[in-house]
Amino acid sequence: MIYFVGAGCGAPDLITVRGMRLLEQADVIIYAGSLVNPALLQYAKEGCEIHNSAIMTLDEVLAVMQKAEAEKKTTVRLHTGDPSIFGAIREQMDRLDPLGIGYEVCPGVSSFCGAAAALKAEYTLPDVSQTVILTRMAWRTPVPEREQIRGLAAHHATMAVFLSAGMSAELSEELLAGGYVPETPAAVVYKVSWPDEKIFRCTVGTLAETVRENGIRKTALIVVGDFLGNDYALSKLYDPAFETEFREAKQ
Repeated sequence: MIYFVGAGCGAPDLITVRGMRLLEQADVIIYAGSLVNPALLQYAKEGCEIHNSAIMTLDEVLAVMQKAEAEKKTTVRLHTGDPSIFGAIREQMDRLDPLGIGYEVCPGVSSFCGAAAALKAEYTLPDVSQTVILTRMAWRTPVPEREQIRGLAAHHATMAVFLSAGMSAELSEELLAGGYVPETPAAVVYKVSWPDEKIFRCTVGTLAETVRENGIRKTALIVVGDFLGNDYALSKLYDPAFETEFREAKQ
């Protein structure tokens, strides 16, 4: 059996209990060494076979999985954050299906969740934003034309931009072209939940300067939107005048 496990956003104790137990039981671990905190390998049992997929091709990863399956071993494919977000798991699962190799997916704490926690922020503030857009800039690999940053920015929703710290100047230009004003709050969260985590608060207009001055080139999430501001409406959920299934309205 192959288990695709979300490693979480960095800190070893932010992996799920299920993910930790799968790591403890694994005979083979293939981990995304370019992003996954190697401290998570402390959960591996003695004698576990460990592979760093950062130096492997898809065929090489699949070959390790096939060999382990033939030897009736349990394999954990350890992906950063949550494997469903920029995890490239679909192409692996599609290769396993015709081979008759079973697999399951264990979710993880994505960096966009970790960033909100680090910022002590709420993405979905009433009257500010009820939508969170997870996206990235086009670079060596394209994005669909309909998903260009300037088009998404036109919604003025909360945005979490992955894999784009190295293109902060272009990102700022796209956000402004999409309708965000230069004063729109933004933040750069570097290596969230790692020991060397850093948070840089800025605006869309000062984003590129902030990234450049602090030497950030990768392993950072950029979040944008007025949810980082101070103006918002209180939730109706706890409003005494608002009736719910569990509470009558108080006049």
